[in-house]
Amino acid sequence: MSISVIEIELPRAEDVRVTNDSLIVDLSDGRTISAPLEWFPRLLHATPEERSNWRLIGRGHGIHWEEIDEDISVEGLVAGRPSGESQRSFKKWIDQRRSRLTKRSTGRAKTARRLA
Repeated sequence: MSISVIEIELPRAEDVRVTNDSLIVDLSDGRTISAPLEWFPRLLHATPEERSNWRLIGRGHGIHWEEIDEDISVEGLVAGRPSGESQRSFKKWIDQRRSRLTKRSTGRAKTARRLA
């Protein structure tokens, strides 16, 4: 008895949009796929500016957001898989993010006081 192996070629991402509640990806095979933003907590907590700063990686097999250190694969999207990040990892990331944002806003306030 022999076993046949079927290779399935995954489509590639061609364009990405992030709304307040969805991640929307246009694929090379003509489909558009969307997933709830709740599946990707880092994107959910990102600013609109951070969400729009993405780039395709792996020739379109993945999407990367540098500022929030998020990577999402087309394979995972097509399979309907939400983020696999652990709660512990996400908590560490959100704590570091809050600290960074607090330092940034404190620095802006000091600059504004100096200019006043």
